[in-house]
Amino acid sequence: MMLHPDTPPAGTIRDWLDHRAMQGGTAFVFPEDWSTLSWSELQSEATLIASQLTSAGHQKGESIAIMHPNGRAGIVALYGVLYGGFRATMINLAAGRDAIAYALDHSQARAAFVHDDAAELFALTRPDGLDRVTPPESTLFTILHHVDPQDHALLMYTSGTTGRPKGVIHTQASLLAGGWTTTIAHALSPSDRGVCVLPIYHINGLCVTVMGALVSGGSLTMCPKFSASTFWDHIAATEATWFSVVPTIISHLLHGPNDPDADTKKRLRFGRSASSALSPDVQTAFETRFGVPIVETMGLTETAAQILSNPLPPGTRKIGSPGIPYGNDVAILAADLQPCPPDTEGEIAIRGPNVMLEYFHNPEATQSTFAGDWLRTGDLGRKDADGYVYVTGRLKELIIKGGENIAPREIDEALYSHADVVEAAAFARPCASYGERVEAAVKLRSGSSLSARELIQICTSKVGAFKAPDHVHFLNELPKGPSGKIQRMKLSELTK
Repeated sequence: MMLHPDTPPAGTIRDWLDHRAMQGGTAFVFPEDWSTLSWSELQSEATLIASQLTSAGHQKGESIAIMHPNGRAGIVALYGVLYGGFRATMINLAAGRDAIAYALDHSQARAAFVHDDAAELFALTRPDGLDRVTPPESTLFTILHHVDPQDHALLMYTSGTTGRPKGVIHTQASLLAGGWTTTIAHALSPSDRGVCVLPIYHINGLCVTVMGALVSGGSLTMCPKFSASTFWDHIAATEATWFSVVPTIISHLLHGPNDPDADTKKRLRFGRSASSALSPDVQTAFETRFGVPIVETMGLTETAAQILSNPLPPGTRKIGSPGIPYGNDVAILAADLQPCPPDTEGEIAIRGPNVMLEYFHNPEATQSTFAGDWLRTGDLGRKDADGYVYVTGRLKELIIKGGENIAPREIDEALYSHADVVEAAAFARPCASYGERVEAAVKLRSGSSLSARELIQICTSKVGAFKAPDHVHFLNELPKGPSGKIQRMKLSELTK
């Protein structure tokens, strides 16, 4: 099975797993016990689960819930469900009891693979008719459902800030396309080994790393979760060549005591940042200290993750931009949904083989999200003459002070310019005089004596007094979603 930079991969996930199993080699390394999982072992165990579900009478495309953290059992369950032609319903274990109960009920799943650590949570949230199943211990032989590229493969619920989560439906083809966009952007090959510290129940962990390894033929170091104290050791011990993280992880590594050794720096081709905007100051400081290039990217649940990426060195990486499209088209749309000229702000829209099929049982949301074949992201941005996109904010996160739109990101970047700031996010607070005023929340490095007044002065000097926060709140941790993305919309309530 061949890959082409202009043509998304053909076939199904079953086809690709069969192909990898024939080629042989290691698929995953698990640092918690240093065990490995080969492609052929993964195929065998996935076939068992697919046979188990088929024999139990589950129909093609039916939702099968998966409540697992990163680990061997979760990976096998995921591939087993996909291999059998079922709809893998990934449950965000960090979403909260109400959101989990809603997803399990809304998905209409009748079977769930549940990690022991999530058993109590499952018991508290499972609807009637949903039963826990365990992988079979003996060989099962059955004829599996026929699987087509356009069949449902994934149901993943977005962690929306308002209203009920929306269930994003991806097909076998769009999941493979998600792994392909990563592969072609980063020139991944069978000799590459990535590091996955982001949860596989989030689209970044599932598509960028897991599907990226399947499509590229490489392998993954699958960590249970991110740990600043073991991150560089795991990369060194497993001889990884790249990693995918989020800006908060980059900031925590930058403020941590550990550095990669010389051999690790030489082996690492790049680190990858996604899920939210990366501060230029943080990126520059990271590369200066560790000597590892960071490639900023952008992706969405609705697009099987990556839509934009900066080129690898020695290509032009534009600091502050998540880059150019690979494997899909990107446009900046005006309010009338017509394309904007270069360097004009509008809504970022995507079309391509990696775009979702629909929102599950939500035709109204599906219709409002698409403008023709363009998927509207809700992100504001502009595109320069070279085709690089710059994200300027979220439509729902804009601070409207005295009738003027203020993008929180530029205030975030001003705050991150001070080396003591580990996490930062500006947000809106209702105000009688201006409608909304600007405030910010920050986490400082341990031992810092930096004051709110000093941070406000920094912002004033960089973005002006009108946009500078009126108040800065100091928190031990800023609220984050499962990918590590700061949840800006929760800050107003948390800092009352």
